[in-house]
Amino acid sequence: MYKRILLAYDGSLSGQKALLGCKDIAQWGKSELFLVAVMPSPATFIGAEGGVYDAGTEERDREQYQAILDEGIAKLAEGGHQANGEVLVGDAVDEIARCAARIEADLIVVGHRHLEGWAARWWRGSVSKALIEQAPCNVLVVITR
Repeated sequence: MYKRILLAYDGSLSGQKALLGCKDIAQWGKSELFLVAVMPSPATFIGAEGGVYDAGTEERDREQYQAILDEGIAKLAEGGHQANGEVLVGDAVDEIARCAARIEADLIVVGHRHLEGWAARWWRGSVSKALIEQAPCNVLVVITR
């Protein structure tokens, strides 16, 4: 049985579908829920004078990701589920796998949207596919078409 479930939540349609699936599994197994939103590392722009870092942009991005996370926690609360949440910063696959190991998750739930055309699939890559390779536990990929 899954006692600790980690949901990587980004607020997208596939993320919302994964949230619903996660909620159902948690209710069935009386599991603890953890939500994470992964913010890319702050960009450093290299110019003629050297590196430029904009702390204001990072703070706005963090607020945006926190709002996404809060939305997911609120949706779970509407269904009677309590969840802990955290904004992580870095590569999505690395951060999700690291968090799953840290909290000793039994299951990671991620949403995945099928992309149209081979070029879109090649260019974007797949977080869910890479996560399966690095995850310290089972991974449930909820597919949206």
